[in-house]
Amino acid sequence: MTTASYDYIIIGGGTAGSVIAARLKEGAPSLSILIIEAGPDVSSRADVLDGTQWARLLRGELDWGDLTVPQSHLDGRVLPNCSGKALGGSSATNAGGWTRGEKENYDLWAQLVNDTRWSYDGLLPYFRKVETYWDPKGDPGVHGFDGPIKMEPAFDRQYPLRQKVKDAWAAVGVPYKQDMNDGNPIGLGELIENRVNGVRHIASSAYGLNNIEVLTETLVKRVLVTDKDGRKVATAVELAGNQGDASHRIITARREIIVSAGTYRSPQVLMLSGLGPQNDLQEHGIETVLDLPDVGLNFQDHCCVNQWWKLREPENGLSVGSPAFNNPLYFKGLPLDFIVTQSAPKEGLLKALSADKNATPERHAVALQQGHIEIYIMYLALNEGDPLIVPDGTHITTSTMCMLPTSRGSIRLKDANPGSLPLIDPNYLATKTDWYVLREGLRKIYEVLRETEVGRELIVSEAIEQGGRQVSSESTDEELNDLIRRRLGTMFHPAGSVSMGKVVDSELRVKGVDRLRVVDASVIPVPIAGHIQNCVYALAEQAADMILASSET
Repeated sequence: MTTASYDYIIIGGGTAGSVIAARLKEGAPSLSILIIEAGPDVSSRADVLDGTQWARLLRGELDWGDLTVPQSHLDGRVLPNCSGKALGGSSATNAGGWTRGEKENYDLWAQLVNDTRWSYDGLLPYFRKVETYWDPKGDPGVHGFDGPIKMEPAFDRQYPLRQKVKDAWAAVGVPYKQDMNDGNPIGLGELIENRVNGVRHIASSAYGLNNIEVLTETLVKRVLVTDKDGRKVATAVELAGNQGDASHRIITARREIIVSAGTYRSPQVLMLSGLGPQNDLQEHGIETVLDLPDVGLNFQDHCCVNQWWKLREPENGLSVGSPAFNNPLYFKGLPLDFIVTQSAPKEGLLKALSADKNATPERHAVALQQGHIEIYIMYLALNEGDPLIVPDGTHITTSTMCMLPTSRGSIRLKDANPGSLPLIDPNYLATKTDWYVLREGLRKIYEVLRETEVGRELIVSEAIEQGGRQVSSESTDEELNDLIRRRLGTMFHPAGSVSMGKVVDSELRVKGVDRLRVVDASVIPVPIAGHIQNCVYALAEQAADMILASSET
């Protein structure tokens, strides 16, 4: 029995779901649209709107509480993989970094799916449509100036170490780049954040969900798929648990169901609906509606290694926690000035690739693109609960990231309960290539902070655990590998678990099922050397146009 019906049902009111709903309503005001979101509406919560407090939101009630399975290449460590559980999704909890990545990443995506709409040039109109660029004198061919997402650069805050950090990077041959979001981010670029005066932009608020019905704190059990004239058709959504009596738990869709539950939960919803690897579904007693073996595979994530460095003159108020680090502007965003994107040395990269015997041509193509390493220097002892460092203004943190990982993991069901967390296996560092890239990044930051004159003026030493060894120019590969194994964490940029070209086609339609699409980061088939939210906004903008166009035919 059904008691409600809508033209479109969107499962997940996160970044992509909010964009899709708003743009569909804008393009066709007569449409009836329902968003079903597992988390609450947090649009008026002060701790959420204050985007500088993002770290306090992680692992709290607005976080799903995801953990990885033990990571076989990290001595069995289990890592937290946070994701937002709220209307607006991770846009309500993230750190706000606003980077596009490289043109070549998107062009490879388009090549893999044989659709130029997913190339950099194909997505560029949507990158522009999303944003209100911070500089009114910016290039209108590259940036937009009246989009819903506003942003600001960190240089307005003028941190006391800004010039020294810039000079240290210049000393090792890394040039300053005026615009890191022009499709070629290689170099030293300004940190850009999608917040204004410290106030966060939440997708659901920035786009507005006017005249769109939203069910918050409501979990979906599955999508109902029926056979019609020899084809499988998605017709309704069944809600989970005791949310109303049985007659209120099934909601029908007259046109389409759009799954926008994120990289971890979109494959979970599909599998709970009987759409996934048949053997896995049978293991959990789920009837197979359609055997889709690639659901949950090709999962990729940006990973990073943090290091801590003791400041030579902490009394000058150089880092968060010092009484002298007290300019109110310093606390309007992340305490850093620059993001550095660098290539790994090609000769070593080719050697590592040749040792990865199972690397596919696509992964070779990914690895040979430019932006393998991202590094930033943060004026904060970001300890993430590690007792080694106290954020008292005496240390800074560096993060070294593998931005184009060649390792691939999976998302699997724990059981058939929609309330259970999925089994998340990023399979971090499964390839020699990813190890090599991170080692080269660690060597680069050592060169910047310990082998340049300005770096030596700034830093006394690296902080290490008892019995550990400081990184040096003499560090062996294995010594660096040991540091990586102990410190590796996520940058919270998961993607690829419902990959375009494998599970969905280039219009985001689930293969073999009519009236069912997936629109979120899970469809991105290759790594993007950027913080993933910018890409997801543009992806959802283009998806909305595709859906509107198909509704007119």
